Amino acid sequence: MRPSISSLCVALPLILAAGGALAQTEIIAPSAPPPMRVETVPPPPVASTMSWQPGYWSWTGSNWAWVAGHYVERPSAQAVWEPGHWVEQSNGWLWVAGQWRVAQQ
Repeated sequence: MRPSISSLCVALPLILAAGGALAQTEIIAPSAPPPMRVETVPPPPVASTMSWQPGYWSWTGSNWAWVAGHYVERPSAQAVWEPGHWVEQSNGWLWVAGQWRVAQQ
């Protein structure tokens, strides 16, 4: 069974955020995303290596879908998550995937 285009479009930002091999793929939405949702960040898990990744709007190919924030394991103690975001361009709104950066000391 092959996944639908809609399910791939919802999953793609998650794959990109995780550093998947599809990082070159562009996602362009025809309209601006809705306003960000206010999320209540739950207390962090006991493991001190967890980092909160805030939620974001994902373009499904036909509408906007909210992807809730969640905790993930840091790749290193110095890693800082830079959230993904949408950038307006002449042909629509481009998704710029989130990524890990090493914090400067």
